Amino acid sequence: MRSHYCGQINSSHIDQEVEICGWVHRRRDHGGVIFIDLRDREGLVQVVYDPDLPEIFSIAEQVRNEFVLRVKGRVRARPEGTVNKDLPTGEIEILGLELEVLNRSDTPPFQLDEHEKASEEIRLRYRYIDLRRPEMLEKIRVRAQVTKSLRRFLEDQGFMDIETPMLTKATPEGARDYLVPSRTHPGEFFALPQSPQLFKQLLMMSGMDRYYQIVRCFRDEDLRADRQPEFTQLDIETSFMSEDEILQLNEEMIRQLYKEVLDVDLPNPFPRMTYDEAISRFGSDRPDLRVPLELVDLGDLMQSVEFKVFSGPAKDAKGRVAAMMVPGGSSLSRKQIDEYTKYVAIYGAKGLAYIKVNELAKGIEGLQSPILKFLPDEVVNAILERTAAKDGDLIFFGADKAHVVNEALGALRVKVGQDMELMQGDWRPLWVVDFPMFERDEQNDRWTPLHHPFTSPKLDQLELLESDPGACKSRAYDMVMNGVELGGGSIRIHQQDVQQKIFQLLEISDEEAEEKFGFLLSALKFGCPPHGGLAFGLDRLVMLLTGSSSIREVMAFPKTQTAACMLTSAPSEVAPDQLRELSIRVRKPAAEEGA
Repeated sequence: MRSHYCGQINSSHIDQEVEICGWVHRRRDHGGVIFIDLRDREGLVQVVYDPDLPEIFSIAEQVRNEFVLRVKGRVRARPEGTVNKDLPTGEIEILGLELEVLNRSDTPPFQLDEHEKASEEIRLRYRYIDLRRPEMLEKIRVRAQVTKSLRRFLEDQGFMDIETPMLTKATPEGARDYLVPSRTHPGEFFALPQSPQLFKQLLMMSGMDRYYQIVRCFRDEDLRADRQPEFTQLDIETSFMSEDEILQLNEEMIRQLYKEVLDVDLPNPFPRMTYDEAISRFGSDRPDLRVPLELVDLGDLMQSVEFKVFSGPAKDAKGRVAAMMVPGGSSLSRKQIDEYTKYVAIYGAKGLAYIKVNELAKGIEGLQSPILKFLPDEVVNAILERTAAKDGDLIFFGADKAHVVNEALGALRVKVGQDMELMQGDWRPLWVVDFPMFERDEQNDRWTPLHHPFTSPKLDQLELLESDPGACKSRAYDMVMNGVELGGGSIRIHQQDVQQKIFQLLEISDEEAEEKFGFLLSALKFGCPPHGGLAFGLDRLVMLLTGSSSIREVMAFPKTQTAACMLTSAPSEVAPDQLRELSIRVRKPAAEEGA
């Protein structure tokens, strides 16, 4: 039906007859000559119809946007002065000799070149039209290129592509599982996997040695710009490799990917930073290193001041007082500072203190701040020295529970860096290592795993599992790029006694462990090799590579932020007969029952 794609025709085809198919991107009638820009997945080309062929010309007059056409014509150079240098096919055009309308189209709900005027809801409802846009086609093309590159790298390294089950057992975090009822086991449910974690560990116990999978995962949780109820990850697991070897292998894969897709040379090796250092300096375990701003601890300076806003957190073992110096920040207006104060409130901060450094030579008189009257001069001078503030700079302060200060100043750091155009460099990768094994759930007064309960503690810290779990570090690692966590993983526990200790520390009883993880504990008895791995968020990776603001922009058919599919109107109710066959009775929410 066609000899070429529209976007692949160029000056080398001049005087050749070609057949092309595609959608009408635009139709223009110029003084009796009709121009049709025909578009397919490879691009668009201009087709010209003269009135010399009246029968074909009359068909061209009826053509409208998004009609599907088959065109036969002769390639010729565009007339002088009409070359479009911005278009790969801009040096040529096709003189139309035949024209067939393969299908007509209603007026689209939005013009493809004016999609910004359409709401995201409309774009998702008519996603098949939205995907025709060259920008969306390019993003899907990059996604395919990414998966091809990743597969090729891993298979060249001896990894095997192995599928794991989609219907599996509910996890301990069951509230986040998507449950699937079983008709053959009334009243019982499968769960869609949040991750193939246990199955890939079992593959290592089976001697598969090097496994990978580009796999669909499911998580029923609140959504953000980089979250979806179903998402894709590159899952990797390998045996008999140390942390260093796993990190080197995976950063080599990402370096190769960036070179192939963007022709960008990432650093070799990627820098590494401990979790504690990342939190201390940047307030985040996924710091954006393009932002040069850092947090500085002031707790020791504030313990003795009378200003309880600072001294209270400074004396609290779980508190933190920190400062962030912003070069040139004294130019910020009071209105801008008030906006930043509202911004940090999102993260629980009760306020945002500041000092403007107008002229250091004047001492305290050269500073501007509502908090100066509460601080002794020697403390103020120590703050200026520690932050290395200069004339024209500004110092922001955070004082509260450590997690509030870290989250608030960590987020403010990135926002100020973007607003004041302080960003340095295009791509800044980083490995964050030495994560804590556990975090304390204060509400339930128990330890929970920072990652998952199958992560191995550092071998020289096993005794801390009993004496001081909060101080125990794990063999976990995350790859971060420009403040986005691309992937994370760990060395796994491969000894049954260690795994049982972790379950006991997490207050998982022997009965519960046997019920939920009995198959894993049993497998650990039969010669489990040391193993580890990680998973990359494929959607996030493509989002970064294409400069998109949301992973919805790089998925063919995403859900909305309320986990709904506008295209198919899912989720939806099902027939009562189907529910009876599955032994399910639906209860309406209490509010609806009351109404």
